[in-house]
Amino acid sequence: MARPTGVATQCSKTGLQHVFRGHLLPSLVAQSMLFCRKRRDAMANPSPAKSMGDPGITPLSPSHTQQNDTDQVPSGPSFVVVVAIDFGTTSSGYAYAFTKEPECIHTMRRWEGGDPGVSNQKTPTTILLTPDRKFHSFGYAARDFYHDLDPSESKHWLYLEKFKMKLHTTANLSIDTDLHAANGKRVKALDIFAYALAFFKEQALKELSDQTGSDFDNNDVRWVITVPAIWKMPAKQFMREAAYKSGLVSRENPEQLIISLEPEAASIYCRKLRLHQMVDLGTQTTQNGFSPTDNVSSGMTQGDRYVVVDCGGGTVDLTVHQIRLPEGHLKELYKASGGPYGSIGIDYEFEKLLCKIFGQDFIDQFKIKRPAAWVDLMIAFESRKRAAAPDRTNPLNINLPFSFIDYYKKFRGHSVEHALRKSNVDFVKWSSQGMLRMNPDAMNSLFKPTIDHIIQHLVELFEKPEVSDIKFLFLVGGFAESPLLQQAVQNMLQGRSRIIIPHDVGLTILKGAVLFGLDPSIIKVRRSPLTYGVGVLNRFMESKHPPEKLLVKDGTRWCTDVFDTFIAADQSVALGEMVKRSYTPAKPSQQVIVIHIYCSEKESVSFISEPGVKKCGTLRLDVSGTESTAPRREIQTLMQFGDTEIRAMAVDVSTGRTVKASIDFLSH
Repeated sequence: MARPTGVATQCSKTGLQHVFRGHLLPSLVAQSMLFCRKRRDAMANPSPAKSMGDPGITPLSPSHTQQNDTDQVPSGPSFVVVVAIDFGTTSSGYAYAFTKEPECIHTMRRWEGGDPGVSNQKTPTTILLTPDRKFHSFGYAARDFYHDLDPSESKHWLYLEKFKMKLHTTANLSIDTDLHAANGKRVKALDIFAYALAFFKEQALKELSDQTGSDFDNNDVRWVITVPAIWKMPAKQFMREAAYKSGLVSRENPEQLIISLEPEAASIYCRKLRLHQMVDLGTQTTQNGFSPTDNVSSGMTQGDRYVVVDCGGGTVDLTVHQIRLPEGHLKELYKASGGPYGSIGIDYEFEKLLCKIFGQDFIDQFKIKRPAAWVDLMIAFESRKRAAAPDRTNPLNINLPFSFIDYYKKFRGHSVEHALRKSNVDFVKWSSQGMLRMNPDAMNSLFKPTIDHIIQHLVELFEKPEVSDIKFLFLVGGFAESPLLQQAVQNMLQGRSRIIIPHDVGLTILKGAVLFGLDPSIIKVRRSPLTYGVGVLNRFMESKHPPEKLLVKDGTRWCTDVFDTFIAADQSVALGEMVKRSYTPAKPSQQVIVIHIYCSEKESVSFISEPGVKKCGTLRLDVSGTESTAPRREIQTLMQFGDTEIRAMAVDVSTGRTVKASIDFLSH
């Protein structure tokens, strides 16, 4: 998007030392002649338009500023330790590093109650509330306690798992969004996320207190929470609201919490990897012609491009970065992309298979009537799922809980074995030990839809001109451990890039999030995922505006529903980059100015009424107590886009006072 050029004015309000380039306003004489002519026309022509957003504001001067790399982004208060929480769909964990020892990242060694054969440095994202909706336990502890409850009791307890995906899949996410527990009861999503964050806060502070030998003060902690890069703004704000509710940080000190994008965190960590800490899929060695103590950066030169494919439980997130030496800063070359193609897709395919064999009606009832047994069945499936591999020849046995066999007999009047014989499902048999015997082909077919989605997305990504000459592809996240996925990525790339998998692939994001918390300015340039703008009234121009958009107010002809673009989709945005707009309220007496924020996937948008344009947030400017004597009150709105969250501030030009500006993406 071309940047407007024109006069430069210095703005040093509230420590924001940026030079803004803006348009000079048209000559006032010409404006007043135009105004008189339009007033005469307006008397003759009534107003056909009704404003969609009724903004009540009109822009005074658009401008855009890019902060130079030499400018310092305010670093905020200093912290003793950075604690990152990787809040995953299937598993979660935390890691930390003291700012004095940034190279030394500590992760939880073992969560209690872990599964055999699974790394227990993270714990399942499962939560259990008592029948009166109080927090009981999280992770393995929640799962094990729930499993041991008698079925007559368990139906009163509220057990939730894999609930993070709700933030990605809910179209109109709000503070009041609900989740369903295993027993079908509804519970506020915000409460569940706040309980989970409070649990991690307590665990981490306890460990830090043990480490330092005295009570550790939460004010000395910078918290980092990881989210998928493809999440929209409401979901990111939701996590921040949950953090406030949990007591992790306070609303008065928002800088204490940073939202980190998962593939970015992985990217930061992967760059620092030593070669003995990873596997190169092309050679299956860990050397690659370098010494094992070299890090990846020693194989990277100025301008090298690489892709990080973060394959988690719920989502797959892709980001494309370029290294800028000598500092090794990162530049995002293409906006983050991906979709809900995580490993839980395989669980859904397994559930579909069970419905095909035993009937959807039975599976639905079983989940409600025997919720703990359903959890057991999915745990049994999870461990066998990890054993799936392209070259496997022997069958995989999945334990069916006794209550599944028993309840099916009561429900249908015949045996599980009978159902399997009758279902004609290929490659799934009944074993006399009470197990489902799955031929490797049957298991691999459960992976196919999810892996096909990921490969299709990679194919499309590699066709983009910005994604040429990719030197490395880093495969990270828990699902990256799947040999079936690894082979599919290899087949798709056919040697075009080196595929690198870190050894501690499930902890890559966690460790990278700690590094990001220690230096949030490491990613210097991001791409805007969407076009953002606000709805305004502009003076109506016959040559430019459609007649149906004409709105006459007090004798003045306006064009309504104009999309005033702040930033365009896929536009490069530097860290700390500001977009400044000046607006004037329609009524001088207004105490609160409400500006609606709209977004679109299209790069070029003219009106907020166009298809695909959504209202995505509200900017509230509180101007009470700042009475202005100026004939036209000017409010400068500054929005910062180069970070993981959009920030806003506003200045009342006549008084010089900073007016309170907050963006709300959750209540539109």
